[in-house]
Amino acid sequence: MVMGAFSISVALLLLSLFHRVHSKLSYKVEQAVESGCDLYQGNWVFDKSYPLYDNSSCPFIKKEFNCQNNGRPDTDYLKYRWQPTGCNLPRFNGREFLSRLRGKSIMFVGDSLSENQWQSLTCMLHSAVPTANYTVTKTGNIFTFTFPDYNVTVLLDWNAFLVDIMGTSEGRALKLDSIEGAKVWNGIDVLIFNSWHWWTHTGRKQPWDFIQVGNKTYKDMDRLVAYEKALNTWAKWIDSNVEPKKTKVFYQGVSPDHANASMWGQPSAKECAGQTEPLHGPKYPGGPHPAELVVEKVLSTMSKPVYLLNVTTLSQLRVDGHPSVYGSGGHSSQDCSHWCLAGVPDTWNEFLYATLIQNQS
Repeated sequence: MVMGAFSISVALLLLSLFHRVHSKLSYKVEQAVESGCDLYQGNWVFDKSYPLYDNSSCPFIKKEFNCQNNGRPDTDYLKYRWQPTGCNLPRFNGREFLSRLRGKSIMFVGDSLSENQWQSLTCMLHSAVPTANYTVTKTGNIFTFTFPDYNVTVLLDWNAFLVDIMGTSEGRALKLDSIEGAKVWNGIDVLIFNSWHWWTHTGRKQPWDFIQVGNKTYKDMDRLVAYEKALNTWAKWIDSNVEPKKTKVFYQGVSPDHANASMWGQPSAKECAGQTEPLHGPKYPGGPHPAELVVEKVLSTMSKPVYLLNVTTLSQLRVDGHPSVYGSGGHSSQDCSHWCLAGVPDTWNEFLYATLIQNQS
């Protein structure tokens, strides 16, 4: 009987600690939703008023994301809108977005999935004010899209790991505790971070030769462990350098790929090829993304507010949203990682819009 009481006490203590960690994360996530409603719980619904822009109206859209121009024959994937349970996600209003952010800078930081979202936002804004002047420039790894009439700048810092890769006499070192590249983030009004896609690369696609932490070097390590160490370095930089009254910080969540059709119950399917509609229901059959669990764990430890754009699960449901063979126009490769534009990243930006206008209200 004593042992039973002890077991119950331990269980209650662990439950209390679990709720303490998650209540801190939930507080931060709650800032990105309407009062009393979780915008990220819901379903994809067919809506003829979508997409928010036509791909042909975005003259600078990247070829790899322009699925319609590359010959994709179906169009229903363009017509799905995210419908939260019990409330509505505000429809994106580009003019209001530009007016509220007049004089400010927005920077996406990450890999090509950040580029996907950056390009989506620039297309959404250009569609809202098609006659407004704009400029697009590239300096090093920084892409800059500017609306001079509104004095709004939307930047992309192509930075796949967030932490540094440095050349040494032994080769290229992925330094999990070094973040010198963060210098370009200083002074930005809105920062949206993303990282994971490149952490899984091996062989010729792997852009480093070994991993370094302090004075210790490793030929390799569990990629989720390395990812968490890097995110902790990023989190320390945010907590030490960001002034919340000046800069709002977002984490994009983890953008899922759909290379393994058995994860959503279609083992005979060839990756994402031929998928024309989202999965039904609010939950992904394959379960939560392990990298997203790492993101949530790190965010729960931070002292500065970081708003989680919790797009992972709702994007997992969009098996139909990838370029597949319509990414480069050659029809020779299968892209089940990036997203067609118009498409899923537009919804990510609707969440960004909802959060920004809520926090300015």
